Parts: sequence; structure tokens; C-alpha cells
Amino acid sequence: MKTLSLACLLVFLTFSAFKFNPSNAKQTHPISDNNMLNTIDHLRDRIYQWRNEAQESQTFVSWLMVLAGVLCFIASSISSAGGIGGGGLFIPILTIVAGLDLKTASSLSAFMVTGGSIANVMCNLCRKSTKLGGKSLIDYDIALLSEPCMLLGVSVGVICNLVFPEWLITALFAVFLAWCTSKTCNSAMRFWRNESEEMRKKFGLAEKLEKGQLGNEVGTTEENKENEGSKSIEEPLLIPEVNSNERLPWLKLGVLFLVWFSFFSVYLLRGNKYGQSIIPMEPCGLEYWILSSVQVPLAVVFTAWIVFRKERLQDQQEITSIEMTLQCPDLTKNSASHKLVFPLMAFLAGLLGGVFGIGGGMLISPFLLQVGVAPEVTAATCSFMVFFSSVMSALQYLLLGMEHIEIALILATISFIASLLGLLVVQKAIQKYGRTSLIVFSVGIVMSLSAVLMTSFGAIEVWKDYNSGKYMGFKLPC
Repeated sequence: MKTLSLACLLVFLTFSAFKFNPSNAKQTHPISDNNMLNTIDHLRDRIYQWRNEAQESQTFVSWLMVLAGVLCFIASSISSAGGIGGGGLFIPILTIVAGLDLKTASSLSAFMVTGGSIANVMCNLCRKSTKLGGKSLIDYDIALLSEPCMLLGVSVGVICNLVFPEWLITALFAVFLAWCTSKTCNSAMRFWRNESEEMRKKFGLAEKLEKGQLGNEVGTTEENKENEGSKSIEEPLLIPEVNSNERLPWLKLGVLFLVWFSFFSVYLLRGNKYGQSIIPMEPCGLEYWILSSVQVPLAVVFTAWIVFRKERLQDQQEITSIEMTLQCPDLTKNSASHKLVFPLMAFLAGLLGGVFGIGGGMLISPFLLQVGVAPEVTAATCSFMVFFSSVMSALQYLLLGMEHIEIALILATISFIASLLGLLVVQKAIQKYGRTSLIVFSVGIVMSLSAVLMTSFGAIEVWKDYNSGKYMGFKLPC
């Protein structure tokens, strides 16, 4: 439905731009380059005219805002299944449909991502899975290893966003997200084929048992295995295990909160390049860059301490929690290099997320799937990590004088409800069909839509800057 609505919108704008082009009335030859450029110009002008009319409206809540809220509801329900924030869908919807400026859309998007991530964390915090040996769906070790470097990467990416020209950011976003979408779809198909093969083996074994081709003793043994496998496949992801004695890892949660609070304190003390800070500070002055550089030793110290502590615990335990969630045994041979994979992936995801202006959940999810983390663990862990980063962004907007707080809270509530609905629908589908690959497919859908919408919006902005003669080279960060 969402795709159909956006497609109808783009078709309408394109038809209108083409219809009101005077040169089209007498056109009897193939469209030339000039006519094509004129058509693009008219399309761009109509989009900006629509946005300006919405921005000049007397009330902030207009029918366009209501339409954007409906589309964001659908986007949030789809995004929640994959454990990603959905900022790559929220920002284009709010800017193109509701006509909001990019700054306002980004602040509202941060609150919507926060609302959705709260719903995901509430559903996954105490959930267990027998497929993972009764472990929680959230892998707190991956979150611990990834969160410090991910927050550092976001800060570096934001600086790169200020330096890089808009056309380069748009091109990098299109190429990287297309690559991630391709990898995610390939992973989804691989998981689907593996699940289909397992189901065929189970059904074939059941038929042999019914025909009496196996002995009673063997049949009883295989039947028990089959029942255990069926239970693991049909186990609902959102229903907690009552008999599980595993408690919440309060120490790991405390460390994660300490990491979050340390980076959040730096952000508040530093402020932004416009001088918005809780303490008087010269924008982009010496103190600004000193506080910014503090994040590097913070990330290094936290990551080193976590890795060192995991190495000590590994001497006492035969299998670590990360190794139990991996499906690729080759990655568990070298423990030291294996643990460093996650901080490096998180830093790259945070870096690209800061450059592109979206959350890191959409970018780190394909990385986790590529190294072999189970789809349900990937979704739960990504939503858990997105929770920390989105709450940090929302609080920064709130404390630095954000406008339209009531609308932000309403949209966050809508995203919360939509995420719960999306999780329930996916849980029912997995319970019915026994396919966790549906989670990976939902990630691929969100990434595909984000690639189209964000790239199209960025291309329109670049075209506007080009026609207006605006400088399109590299810039200073301040």
C-alpha cells in the first residue's frame, strides 16, 4: 500500500509537470535533451511549490501532515520487523509529502525512530529462543562491542557530512545502499533456501515414518528429533519462556548505559556548530574540537575494556554468547580477530549513517547478516542498539530548543503502535510458516524503498543547487 501511494504520487507529479509544459502541446518528435530537462525542472518546481504551500499553511497539522503520518505508520510497521529504525523512510516522507524542511523532518524522525525502538526493546528484552539454547534474542555482547565505535562513527560521519558536497553524499548513498540491498536480498534468499531444505527433509522423514519404512526404534528416535525441530521452528518470537531461569544481564546493561551517558555528556557540552550548547562555547572553537576529540579515547577505552573482559571470561567458559549466535563456524576459530569484527563494522555503519543522515541500524543489519548472525538475533540486537542512538538524538533535539514537540510526541506514539503491530504480524507469520527469513526480507524492502526515496530527494536537491549556481565543492566543517 505504501509503495502504491508513493508511486501514484510520483506519477501524478510527473504527469502534471508534463501536462503543463507548453512545449509538449506541439511536440511531434522524440523528446530532446532540452525538453527532458524542462520536464525535470517542472517536476522539481511543482514539488517545491507543494512544499512551500505546506510550509506557509497557518496550521502545522494539515492534511498533508496527516497523510505523512499514515505513510510513516506503514513505514514503521515494516521497519520494526527488521529491527531497523526507518529514518531512511521517515525523512523523505516528511520532506516530500508534508513539505517540511530537512531540519524539522530530521528532528521528528528521531522521535519516531525512538518510539519504534522502544516498542522493539520492550518486546525483545525478556524473550528467549530454544533455537539458541534458551538465550535472549538480544545479543548484549554484540551490542557492547559495537555501541562505542558506532557512536564514534556517527560523530565522524556528521563532520564528513558537513565537508562533503551534496552530490557526493547522494552518489555514495545510492551506491552503498544499492550494494547493501543486494547483499541483504541474497542473504534472504539463502536463508529461505536453507529453511526450505530443512522443511523438505522433515516432511520426507515424516512420510517415511508413516509408510513404515523405518524401524520402530529408529522411527521413535527420529520422531522425537522431528518434534523438537518443529517446536524450534514454530516457536513464537514474541512469547516469553516461563521456565527460563536466565535473568537480565544488569552488568552489561549498566555498561551500555555508562557508554551512552559518556557520549551524551560530550554531545551536550560540545553543542553544534551554531553555538547551541548547555554551556557558553565558541562555535567550532578550540574547546569545541577538544571535546569532539574526547570521543576517540572514550570509544577505544570502552571497546578495549569490553574485549579484555570477554577474553578473561572466555578462559572460564567454553563457548561465548556471540559464538552461539553465529551460524558460520569458521568465524569462531580466531577469537581475538572475531571480536574486533563487530567494532569495525559498527564504526563503518555509524560513519556512513552520520554521512547520510540516517540511523546506523539500517547499515549494520546487513553486516551482521553477512557474518552469519541469525536473522531474529540481528533484528533484536539492531533494534536494541538503535534505541540508544535514537534516544540520544531525540534528547539532543529536545534540550537544544526543538520546536513542535507535541507533533513529535504524537508521531513517536504512532511509530510505537505501528512497531508493535508490525512485530505481531511478523511473529504470526514466522509461527505459521516457520521462516525467520521473513525478517531479512523486511530489511531488504525497507532498504530498497529508502534507496529510491532518499536518492530521488537528494538528486532533486542537487539539481536545484546546480541550477541556482550554488557552490558544489568541498566545504569547511565550520
